[in-house]
Formats: sequence, C-alpha cells, structure tokens
Amino acid sequence: MQRSEILEKSCMPKIDMSLEDLRAYRPALTRQPDFDAYWERTLAEAAGVPLDATVEEIEYPVAGLTFRRIFYTGWRGARICGWYITPAGDGPFPTMVVYHGYTCPRSAIYMLLPWVLAGYAVVAVDTRGQTGDSDDPGGYSGGHFRGYMTRGALDPEEYYYRGAFIDCVRAIDFVVSRPELDADRIALTGSSQGGGLTLAAAALDSRPKVAMARVPFLCHYRRAVEVSDKWPYLEIARYCNWNPDREEQVFRTLSYCDNLNLAARITCPTLVTVGLQDLVCPPSTVYGTYNQMSCEKEMLVYPYMGHANSEAQWEPMLRWLNAHIDG
Repeated sequence: MQRSEILEKSCMPKIDMSLEDLRAYRPALTRQPDFDAYWERTLAEAAGVPLDATVEEIEYPVAGLTFRRIFYTGWRGARICGWYITPAGDGPFPTMVVYHGYTCPRSAIYMLLPWVLAGYAVVAVDTRGQTGDSDDPGGYSGGHFRGYMTRGALDPEEYYYRGAFIDCVRAIDFVVSRPELDADRIALTGSSQGGGLTLAAAALDSRPKVAMARVPFLCHYRRAVEVSDKWPYLEIARYCNWNPDREEQVFRTLSYCDNLNLAARITCPTLVTVGLQDLVCPPSTVYGTYNQMSCEKEMLVYPYMGHANSEAQWEPMLRWLNAHIDG
C-alpha cells in the first residue's frame, strides 16, 4: 500500500461524514420533471444569439506570449470579459478554460502562466456581475439576500446561476470559434465557485475533453445549507429564515442549477478534489455530486485540507491532465 493510501485510510474528517460513508453517499436527486427540457430550451436560446466576440491585444511584461482581453455575449445580452493568452507558435493549441471563485474577478494573468508553460492557451472569464468586468443585465423579480445565491431565487427563469452557467458554455463557444485553438482538446478548471462552474459547463456541453473541479461549490444545496454555517451557502439559509413561506419555492428554483442534478450529464473524464476539513463546501456535498457521475472520474482526497488549494494537488492534477487530454 502506498503512503498516500495509508494516510487517507488513517485520517477521518473532523466534520461531516466518515470517508467510508462519503464514498457510499448517494442522496436523492431533486430534479424537477422538466429539468432536461429546461436546460435544452435554455441552451437553444443561447445558441441562437451571435457571440459577437471582440479581441484586443494588451501589453504584459513576459516575452514570447500573446496576451489579449476579450469580450463576448453571454446569457441575455451580458457582455462577458476574459483574458486570452496563447503560447508562442501558430497552434492549434489545447485550451484551458478557467472559471473563478465566488465574488472574485478572473485570475490575475501571472496566476494563469503555469497553464501556458504546460503548452495550453488560456481563456479565463469573469462571472457575470461579480468583481471583474463582466456585466449582468439582471431582471430579477423581488429582493434577495446579499451576494448572488438568492438572486432570482423565486423563479427558475430568472435565477442568477442560469445565466452564469450559460456564460461558461459561451466561453467554450469562443474557444471553438478561434482557428488557432484545437476544438478537440478543451479542458475546463476552476476552484470553489469555479469548480462548480466547471462541473456545470461540462454537464451542459459535450465539447470539453476533460474537466478538473477543485473543491467545487454549487453542489447539493439542501445538504450544504443543513451542515454549513459558512458563506456563501449561509445566504440561502438567511433568506429562508426571513421568508419561511418561500423555502420550498427557493429550493425548487435552486434545483435547476444544482450540480447534484447536473452531474449525470457529464460525459468527459473528470477530476474532482475535496478537503475533508472543508466547512465552506462540505465533503458530503462534493461526494454526493461526484457519486452521481457515470463518466470516467477520479477524486483526489486531502484529509487535512479545508476550503483551500493544497500545493500538493498540482502535480497529480497535471499528471492526470496529461494522461487524458490526448487520450
């Protein structure tokens, strides 16, 4: 038995379930009868809108690479902004599409350079209305608790993450539109909210070759609200506390954008990481979603990791990526 396996077996999480129970945990889905029809209708509407992408080269103090700022049209007219970085040469390059964490902007350029060093072009996009440069036309009825989790939470047609998920799919449309990029070698990644967006995009679009979701958020909302007293899931609890008569309506809306219900749609090989000390995205929410996947998959388990990205995960992630992107 390898040292990592001994470590994993000898360490039990201090929160949530035991590792044995996590691996067996298959919660009931909360999919509504029209779940698939809802997403097929949403995707069809988005596909009918021109991408209208703009690309502007920018200066950055690293020689040999090309740096650009892009905008494209996302869900219902939102202009989504991102970085677009390409290695030296003519391509076609494999592409890493990067989604970011909750309330943050897209990653700083220097944080994306390891992917370019590994030979990838990078497209890193802002989530609508959050700290970066992507706008959010909104159109939400009623109020919401602070943040984004309850924006439009009374109506699946208006819910915030419906648009955010489609914006992520449109990032894949951008990659496919570029002749210097290899449409058959698209990888998705992100951490926390970015991990949840990675899973959602992989579930809604069959074009990615691989997906790597690190400590993913946006998974198994009911369980998250029950066991976590941390933000952002606490936004849902606070809203329902103030509006107890709307609780079922809220969770019905959220069910359409819950990766627990989307996971079975993922077809590409998928790598997921989980920290067994994570109070923000509890392990049972990650495992509950992971256990619904029928694609080729692997979980990297970190018994002592909270809601963070252990440096130890990068080498196994890269090895996994290299084994699957050209497979």
